[in-house]
Amino acid sequence: MKAIIFLWVFVPFLVVAQERGNINRASGNVNKDAGNANYYNNTYQQPRKYNTQINPLYFDPNGDMIVSVSGLANVKADSYIAIFNLSQIGKTTQEVNELLNGRINQIITKIKTLPNVKTYIDVISFVPVYEYDTEKKVFSKRTYNEIPKGFEMQKNIHIEYTDPSLLENIMSICAEYEVYDLVKVDYHSNNLENIKKEMATKAKAILKEKIKNYQEILSTDLNVGEKQIVDGFQIFYPVDMYKSYQAYSSANLQQNPSKYEIRPATKTTTYYYQPIINEDFDFVMNQKSLEPTIQIVYEIKFKVKKESKAKEYFWLTPNGEAKPLTIGK
Repeated sequence: MKAIIFLWVFVPFLVVAQERGNINRASGNVNKDAGNANYYNNTYQQPRKYNTQINPLYFDPNGDMIVSVSGLANVKADSYIAIFNLSQIGKTTQEVNELLNGRINQIITKIKTLPNVKTYIDVISFVPVYEYDTEKKVFSKRTYNEIPKGFEMQKNIHIEYTDPSLLENIMSICAEYEVYDLVKVDYHSNNLENIKKEMATKAKAILKEKIKNYQEILSTDLNVGEKQIVDGFQIFYPVDMYKSYQAYSSANLQQNPSKYEIRPATKTTTYYYQPIINEDFDFVMNQKSLEPTIQIVYEIKFKVKKESKAKEYFWLTPNGEAKPLTIGK
């Protein structure tokens, strides 16, 4: 009987550990020993959660009752803009300009053969470059003087495309001309305003239903008295939602480490897309999406201010009696 209990406890643990992946090997600076190896994950970050109220009905410090509704929409992009940075050094302004423009023109010529692609050139900087010249003197210290070496020019190529699979082709074309710096990829959608209106309509319908239910539960009319409504949107783009972590196995040196020079290998950093998770929301539009999406958060709050009782004033008669004092009549 004891063996059966052990199997039921041990087997599920193994299954869960396999499904968690390397991102959860360890967090912070915690190490997990496995023989002579340690697993590290020093930069793991928890998935981002939108700061919604846990309870849709609550009271603020002033005693005002607040009913809130929040929603999330995952929106697929209609188009993308990839930005690549190019840098060129030359001895003269004419040389650096000709070299850089030659590379750019060759890249654009090939990129324009791709379907539905547009390009734009953005000039970033054009500065002189210096180097040090050594001046030797017999009876004094060696002197280093800065002298002009040439010029450096930087430009960015903005490439707009509608098919996300084209990014690999674009990167290959840029790599042919020694352009490897992909600065970022922006996501754009022409349907954001329509989705905002749809979210607001949906949230207001849910809010009315909540108010109706709370009125029945509390046996009170929430439409009486001073009321306030506030709402707002937040938009989160994929470029801001990528996280990173390091997961690796490092051997323990059995001898005294202080006696030896240890040269650790460069560890790979993994980057991944971590959207706002679909929790704590009253509704979610387009819950599942395989590709990164633009995320819109909408929240509306309905406040019913606490009724304040009118102040009563009294005056004390010479006989010591307290009588109500009417003001304003």
